[in-house]
Amino acid sequence: QVQLVESGGGLVQAGGSLRLSCSASGRTFRRYGWFRQAPGKEREFVAAISWSGGSTDYADSVKGRFTISRDSAKNTVYLQMNSLKPEDTGVYYCALRRGGLSISNYEEYDSWGQGTQVTVSS
Repeated sequence: QVQLVESGGGLVQAGGSLRLSCSASGRTFRRYGWFRQAPGKEREFVAAISWSGGSTDYADSVKGRFTISRDSAKNTVYLQMNSLKPEDTGVYYCALRRGGLSISNYEEYDSWGQGTQVTVSS
């Protein structure tokens, strides 16, 4: 089973940028997803990308600010986050989609990484 490891989180001021990475232990043709979870809140869909990189999806809250991409040669998916807001604060996870009816449903994903903390100060 492919294992995922996230990195790139940190503390940044509002309006700043961060780039998260999700490195896989092997090649997969499955769709990757990024989710985040703030304290006391449910895990929230952020973005997803197909195995080819040709299809992407974003939560409305991050459209125009975040960009998901993948480097298949490196088995790595990135999440470029610009114009960060305090409400973007949380632990960011990547995962692989099993399939299903809703790309934003975290229950349709597995192989979750350990997460990386993103904190945006106001």
